[in-house]
Amino acid sequence: MRVALFVTCVNDALYPGTGKAVVRLLERLGVTVDFPAEQSCCGQPQFNTGYRHEAEPLARRTAAAFRGYDYVVVPSGSCAAMVRDNYPRLNAKELGPRTYELTEFLVDVLGVTDVGAYYPHTVTYHPTCHGLRMLGLGDRPRRLLEAVRGLELRELIGAEECCGFGGTFAVKNAAVSAAMGADKARHIEETGASALCTVDNSCLMHIGGTLSRRGARIRPVHIAEILASTDEDPL
Repeated sequence: MRVALFVTCVNDALYPGTGKAVVRLLERLGVTVDFPAEQSCCGQPQFNTGYRHEAEPLARRTAAAFRGYDYVVVPSGSCAAMVRDNYPRLNAKELGPRTYELTEFLVDVLGVTDVGAYYPHTVTYHPTCHGLRMLGLGDRPRRLLEAVRGLELRELIGAEECCGFGGTFAVKNAAVSAAMGADKARHIEETGASALCTVDNSCLMHIGGTLSRRGARIRPVHIAEILASTDEDPL
């Protein structure tokens, strides 16, 4: 099985620890992970803003970078959805069927929910829009979190409501985005959890910033970092 990590722009530039956590987790499960250096942006910012022609060369470059791999693992529901749902519109449809968001790969391909993780904290989980609506991740992330030793999962009111980020939406509609983020942050605080978990660091960045401005002491953490944590290397 040839597996490659598509780390994504946000993780590469702002959250490199997430990419490292994915590799650490998969190697612990016996998977050898490659990292094609030719990868770059998947083209989602351009595509979602209406610049389809500008997105096409990025889609072709991404497809070429991951040619020959059986599986491409993405620690981002947003970018995985871009490849699976929109690449066929950009003449790069061959990559979609081999692309899996991390929790999909763990549950559907490797067939595991207990990955041997240890994370002794209270956690609440926000299902991101792309993961929930476009990929249909369902309960996969929750099943993985529920199997983590020491972790107490707290229910989030209005969990399925959007956090308000939406990429360029947060720039074009800043007031609406901020209001949605405030609603989400309030519900997160109400859980009493010490950590907030999602499958997308873009959403964590938006919610985490809102929580920080509210003075909340809640740690935003990507699910990969929780699942990679063990007794020997706890987060």
